[in-house]
Parts: sequence; structure tokens; C-alpha cells
Amino acid sequence: MFREVLRKVCAHDLGHEVVGEAGDGLEAVTVVERTSPELVLLDLHLPRLDGFGVVEAIRRLLPKVKILVLSSHCDEYTVYRAEHARVQGFVDKNTNSVEALKMAITTVSQGRVYFSQAFTNTKNARLRDPHSFDKLLTERERAVLALVGEPLSDGEVAARLEISEQTVEKHRFNVLRKLGLQTTTELIRYARANGFTLSPPGAGDNAMLP
Repeated sequence: MFREVLRKVCAHDLGHEVVGEAGDGLEAVTVVERTSPELVLLDLHLPRLDGFGVVEAIRRLLPKVKILVLSSHCDEYTVYRAEHARVQGFVDKNTNSVEALKMAITTVSQGRVYFSQAFTNTKNARLRDPHSFDKLLTERERAVLALVGEPLSDGEVAARLEISEQTVEKHRFNVLRKLGLQTTTELIRYARANGFTLSPPGAGDNAMLP
């Protein structure tokens, strides 16, 4: 249903040609490679490969493609990752209207950038906060936090990151200490509340490639 709305906005309202659609991240990468679109509308919460993984793959394949991200999450870590993913826009599905989506698509397709007010507010709040996660945690500690929040065991995290369990334990301890948390349960809650996990929801999240 969400894809139908996007298709109508792109094709009927704005006059774009929709050259492909995808229902999961891996399929999205394949469709982008096959069709070479000018603009990708990309939900971050996708099965098999999340939106940030899709962005990374697209940047390797077609670095000049414009990417407009859609997300129901506008938390600190999601915003931080979107900043560093070099996307051209971000639409917050919880606060933005269809008219705002149209404006975002038009703006990005014309070579400019569009970031929702919620995105900008979250970004600025993080930049002002001397205790924000990006000032406290290393890149490796953030990676461990995201996997612990799935939640995965230390052994599973170690296998995923190709490091030892002892190293994972050390990182987890350091993250707890730096964030002022006491237990792994608190750590999991923190990870989920602040966007460190992108567990894909159901069938309603999709990528579209106009």
C-alpha cells in the first residue's frame, strides 16, 4: 500500500517515470544496478539488507545517483548515520505530509537537498549535547552496541565483527561505563530507543526507484 502511494505521487502527481520497485534491500540493489535511476526513494527499514546497507552498495555501483531516505525513525543514531551516508534528503514519515514528500522529491530531483525539520532538530540537539553518543563512543563501540541491541550474544557479536568474545566483552563494558548504564538489559533498551538497531518490520516497508 505504501509503495502504491509513492508510485502515485511520483508518476501521477509529479510526472516522473518509475523504472523499478523493490520489496527488500538486496532486491533494491539489484534493481538500481539494472535500471540506473536518477533518484532512489529508499525506506531505511527493509528486510535482508537495511537501507544504510543499500546506500553503501549504491554508492559503490552508481555514486552519482540521488538518494532520498524515508524513515519512521528520526532518532539520534539514525540521523547521524544518514548524515554520514551522503544522502541528498530525509523525510520523516511520522511528521511529514504527502505534500512535504512531493516537495522533497522535487527538491532532490533538481539537484538540491531536503531534510525534514525533525531531522534538523535532532541533528542540532545532538551537536549541542556534550554527552551525545558520537562524542563518547568509538566507531567500534557503536557497532557493538547496535549488535547487542538486536539482541545478539557476545559470541554472535564476535562472529559478526570477526573479533574475539573477550574483545566484545571489553567493548560492552566500556559502552556501559561511558553511557552510565548498569546492565545489558539497560544497554539493549538504550540501543533500541536511540536507533542503534534497525530490525526490519513487516511487509509495509519498501524501496522505490523513480
